[in-house]
Amino acid sequence: MSNPDPPRLGEFDLIRRHFAPLAKGVEAALGLTDDAAVLTPTAGRQLVLTADAMIAGVHFLADDPAADVGAKLLRVNLSDLAAMGAAPLGYLMTTAWPGDLSESWIADFAAGLAADQAEFGIGLLGGDTVSTDGPLSLSLTAIGDLPAGTALRRDGAKAGDLIYLSGRVGDAGVGLHLRQDAIVVAEGEDRAHAVERFHRPRPRLALGQALRGLASACIDVSDGLVADLGHLARASGVGAAVELARVPLSPLAGAIGGPAVAITAGDDYELLFTVPTSAEARMNQAVASAGVAIQCIGRIVAGADVAVVDGEGRPLELPSTGYRHF
Repeated sequence: MSNPDPPRLGEFDLIRRHFAPLAKGVEAALGLTDDAAVLTPTAGRQLVLTADAMIAGVHFLADDPAADVGAKLLRVNLSDLAAMGAAPLGYLMTTAWPGDLSESWIADFAAGLAADQAEFGIGLLGGDTVSTDGPLSLSLTAIGDLPAGTALRRDGAKAGDLIYLSGRVGDAGVGLHLRQDAIVVAEGEDRAHAVERFHRPRPRLALGQALRGLASACIDVSDGLVADLGHLARASGVGAAVELARVPLSPLAGAIGGPAVAITAGDDYELLFTVPTSAEARMNQAVASAGVAIQCIGRIVAGADVAVVDGEGRPLELPSTGYRHF
C-alpha cells in the first residue's frame, strides 16, 4: 500500500486528476469547484443520509487491493441505505492520505469507486482531502431518498413477527480469515466467493426498496447476525428466537469454527428483517424480483433476550455475539 516516494501532486491537482472525473455529469456536484454540493430534493420524497468510516488495519487489511477498498467503502454505505429502503442518489467522501501513499494506489482506489458508480448509478458530490501522519483513513456519506413516510426502521418489530435473512452469513468471515492466512482452504468457487464477499459486499438495494410498507423492521448485518438482531430487538423493545438450523451459512463455515462462529462473524451486509405473518405472502411476492434468496430463520418474541436455539428449542451458548467497535 505504501511507496518510498510520496505523491507528487498537490491537493487540488490530485482532486482534478482522480476525483473530479467521479463527479462528471453530476449536476449537484458543481464540478467539485465549490465548497459544497447543491441537491434539490424531489417533491414527496425524503432524503436518507448515512456515514461510515474505514481505517487501514481495522476495517481493511493494509495489503488489500486499492480498488477493492474503494468499492467496499461505497458498498457498506449503500448497504445502510438498503436497510432503510432507500434508493441511492450520490455520496460525499473524506480521505486522509498518509504521506508515503503512492499516487498509483490512489488512482486504483478511484478506479474502484468509478466502477461501482457505474454499477449503482450514482456519482461523487464532494468531500475533503487531507494528509495524515496516522493510518489511511476514509469516510463516506451516502445520500438516498424514498417516498415520504416509507423508511424502514429498526424499532417496528412486534412479538409474533417472522425474522427473515437475505443471502447467507459467514462468507465474509471466512474471507477475512483467508486473507489473514489464518485458515487453509482448497482453491475453488467457494473460496473465491468468500474472499470476494469480504472485499466487495453486495448492498441489497432492490430488496430494501421492495420491503417498504411490508417489513416491520430492518437492519443490515455488519457486526454479525446475532449482534445486529440484538440491535433491532433492543430498538423495538422485544426479544427474538433464531433457529440455527434454518440460517443459511457459508459452505466453508466449518473452517472458522462452525455455525456458532459464522452467525457472529461480521461484514456480510445482508438484510435482516421482520415481517408480520399477515404480510408474509405479499412480502414474498414483492421481493421475488430482487435477485436474492431470503429465508425465514426465526420469530420475534416478547421479552428482551435474543436466543439462538437448536432443533429442540434449547438456547445455545455462543462464543460471542459479534463485532464490537469499542
